[in-house]
Amino acid sequence: MIERVVHPYNLQKALEQVISNKGSAGVDGIKTTQLKMLFPDMKPQLLEAVRQGNYLPQPILGVEITKGNGKTRLLGIPTTTDRVLQQAVSQVIAPLFEPIFRANSYGFRPSKNARQAVGQAKEYIHQGLNHIVDIDLKNFFDEVDHCLLLNLVYQKVKCKTTLRLIRKWLRVPMQTNGKLQKRRKGVPQGSPLSPLLSNILLHELDKEMTRRKLKFVRYADDFSIYCKSQNQAKATAVVIAKFLKTKLKLTINTEKSGIRRPVHFTLLGFGFVPTYQKGSKNQYQLVVAEKAWKKLKERLKSISRKTAPVKLEERLAKIKEVQRGWLNYFRGTSIAGKLRAIDGWLRNRLRYCIWHDWKKPERKRKNLIRLGVDQDHAYAFSRTRKGGWAIAQSPILNTTITLKRLKQRGYQSLTDVYIELNPSFCEPPYT
Repeated sequence: MIERVVHPYNLQKALEQVISNKGSAGVDGIKTTQLKMLFPDMKPQLLEAVRQGNYLPQPILGVEITKGNGKTRLLGIPTTTDRVLQQAVSQVIAPLFEPIFRANSYGFRPSKNARQAVGQAKEYIHQGLNHIVDIDLKNFFDEVDHCLLLNLVYQKVKCKTTLRLIRKWLRVPMQTNGKLQKRRKGVPQGSPLSPLLSNILLHELDKEMTRRKLKFVRYADDFSIYCKSQNQAKATAVVIAKFLKTKLKLTINTEKSGIRRPVHFTLLGFGFVPTYQKGSKNQYQLVVAEKAWKKLKERLKSISRKTAPVKLEERLAKIKEVQRGWLNYFRGTSIAGKLRAIDGWLRNRLRYCIWHDWKKPERKRKNLIRLGVDQDHAYAFSRTRKGGWAIAQSPILNTTITLKRLKQRGYQSLTDVYIELNPSFCEPPYT
């Protein structure tokens, strides 16, 4: 198997995948943009070490990223070279496990995605399975037992060299704040191999739920079980918690887990609300969860921060990228009204950025005249003592930096993108 891993075609495919994924540099400082130029020189020595079993991966760089609840999550970033090798191994061993994975597992699998998982959950709810066991695993990626995981991998992967390579990646130390820390459990989030390894371990959970004839949806470590009654849901929660603890050595986050009704349940950024139409019992429609709205505003706020030294065109390009990705994910939901409110807020932030970039009063005066303001008003507006945010929302900029002018610079509203992605939407766009 190791010869298939280091085959030129497989390695080239892995290299291209790592470069396209972008991502930060590891402890060696080599970025993905440098990889295409540097990898051919290091390749012969690297492959010889892998074949001989002498290859030693470099430490993982530990980086803390903020979560939505104000807490932080430790992300492990392998070096770009290690990422290429991990991607190469993943491409070879994934086809061995893919046929045995359950249909209700949707995370990080070919031809599977989050929208399919949400669609399956909606179908279960429409069937009257309105008591949902919502389970959140506590620090899943940090708690994976190495021995248990390697035994599961060994069932399909008999190549000792490949297994030794995977074990080395699991046990490699993590460098945080300049200090190396030993790792005896956990799969580092940020490596190309971790999604497959997590699916291999949690496949045991899928088998147990299938054996018990439970209706479930799993997306990586995020899973939920759909029951007909409260009593069935309670009993299911107890047996699954026991299985996770005794068989997989995983614990449940009791704060985030519980038995939910559809209106109080969110899945992968989506919520469920009843349709309230005659003869539509147990019928729900998808909406965007409040947490997803909050994340969108946070991302747009970061891009449109006035103090960021970025040109307007670059801001608009980044905004367009965020808009299209977010709306494509949530397409088909009824969100036009909220999008209009965010559009108005975002345009005012862009006006604030432009006003801030003009800086000096004299420059403000000249720019206002160029935009059609008479000289007296331009002078008065440029010397105003109002704050920048108040100016952005006032007629001073609303009548000069208009929607038409913003569009000429490359601005595209969320509502326009929404209508473009949802051609059946009949309501006309605002002007």
